[in-house]
Amino acid sequence: MVKKTGVNTSELGNAVRRRREEQGLSLRDVADKTGVSASTLSRIENGTGKPDADNIARLASWLDMPIERVMHHGPRSVSDPNPVVYYPHESTPEIVEAHLRADKHLTADTAKALSELFRVAYAQFSQTPGRKR
Repeated sequence: MVKKTGVNTSELGNAVRRRREEQGLSLRDVADKTGVSASTLSRIENGTGKPDADNIARLASWLDMPIERVMHHGPRSVSDPNPVVYYPHESTPEIVEAHLRADKHLTADTAKALSELFRVAYAQFSQTPGRKR
């Protein structure tokens, strides 16, 4: 059986929007940094765009995210699950979100809600330099 390979535009769009908002950047700012037009970025964030390979590579590089994270290889099955790919230096909330999105027992909305809950709890309870609990 040949598996269909494609881009998970929802994953890519969510990652771009989250990083852009975290850094306080406009679509034009991200366009200047990545070489991907602001209109294409807007379509990707809204889930209506189908980015080409060059734009996917540029955005994955800017996000410092493995390109495999936004690729999917056909339907998942329990016997042949898609792995969650991440870089060791990615933040814990990013890694947890990738795992939640890959969980076949969760709807997309549930995975998103759990991810946001985890982000809030992580920010509140994680120890940062100068802030010990």
